[in-house]
Amino acid sequence: MAAIPTHAQDTGSPNQSLQPPPTADSLAKWHEVFTYEVRYSFFKLGEVKVEITSDTLADGNRRLRLQSIITSNSSVPFVGKEENHYTSVLGISGSDLRVHEFWSDNVDEENYRKSEYVFDHDLQNVYANEKGESPDTLALEEPASAGHALFYFSRLTAGVDTTVIFPVYINRKKSDLTMNQTTKTEMREYDAFPGEVKTYYGKGNTDIDGPFGFSGEFESWYLADDLRVPVEARVNVWLGNVKIKLIEYAKERRK
Repeated sequence: MAAIPTHAQDTGSPNQSLQPPPTADSLAKWHEVFTYEVRYSFFKLGEVKVEITSDTLADGNRRLRLQSIITSNSSVPFVGKEENHYTSVLGISGSDLRVHEFWSDNVDEENYRKSEYVFDHDLQNVYANEKGESPDTLALEEPASAGHALFYFSRLTAGVDTTVIFPVYINRKKSDLTMNQTTKTEMREYDAFPGEVKTYYGKGNTDIDGPFGFSGEFESWYLADDLRVPVEARVNVWLGNVKIKLIEYAKERRK
């Protein structure tokens, strides 16, 4: 098992990418907006929009605000109306990526800051606060996350034969997500791009209880480009296996 490498390591595989995955700093140079469609069988369950919404400096260090917005398709009887926002403040210095703060908002129930996690990398503590529960202090393990920042972390190793364990802090406890990245490529089609695109394949498993009951085994695909755009995931939720596919993608270089 390995922590997130600063750069892709040569595993000796004949299929090793000639184009290494991005560093945290190279990802931060782009303003990207992703829209994903979530489907179960023939049903569209909803959409997920992911965006770095701001780029600032704090104590001389770069800070990015990553936001994911999940909205359900309220016309599906067994889903109902749901809108949940997840926000993480990320610190980037060169190739180093850290989560400093995370919070979630259950917008449809007007339950804001439902969950809050503060990551103290100096004292190696995570301060966890779930509404209705007593605050707790947990031991921090790197590369710590509270969930959706894995969207960013995973891109740093996509297209490389490696296994990474991510500590995930959720429900006032630490769980682990294991990601097995590979050099395996596939040609696949997505609404966000014309024609087929080359992708890298990954898979993993986790014991976390994530949004809509996400847990267990999952699969993922990334565009085989210099940014390793996440294009698809297949995950297990309480309904069963759902597909999350990229339907819109836009990027522009930050000024």
